[in-house]
Amino acid sequence: MKQHKSVADTVWDLAEPVAESLGYSLWDVEYVKEGSDMILRITIDTDRKEGITINDCEAMHRAMDPVLDEADPIEGAYMLAVSSPGVERVLTRPDHFSRMSGSNVVLKFYSAVDGSKTLRARLIGLDDGSVVVSDGETERRFPLKSVAKCETVFDW
Repeated sequence: MKQHKSVADTVWDLAEPVAESLGYSLWDVEYVKEGSDMILRITIDTDRKEGITINDCEAMHRAMDPVLDEADPIEGAYMLAVSSPGVERVLTRPDHFSRMSGSNVVLKFYSAVDGSKTLRARLIGLDDGSVVVSDGETERRFPLKSVAKCETVFDW
């Protein structure tokens, strides 16, 4: 039995080579309802020190328009939004965890761990289905399925 890809997965396959051809990496693709609108949000990243600029978002948007028009992966009306993941970013994919290794993160748990539903630590990475973090002295592992959200924290 053939499984159908989600809109986000289909668009990921279309957007990844476009992003790479422009010198970006694809961070995320979401297809979500916001208010009464359907939003296709493509998030791009770069290794450049200055990060993603508004010009980068515009270039990716312009490059994706004809690709989306031709592939027509979405029924009905939607708005295309291209953005940067920002300095504080939610980690959802395995490559996010490896790319952000060494960053400070906040883990939010579905259920309290040691009396708290949040933990701030330094990210080591993702290993065998567990988020691995360190508080500077102790390495701790939490099953990914117990983590509601893992987000980098930027100390302003």
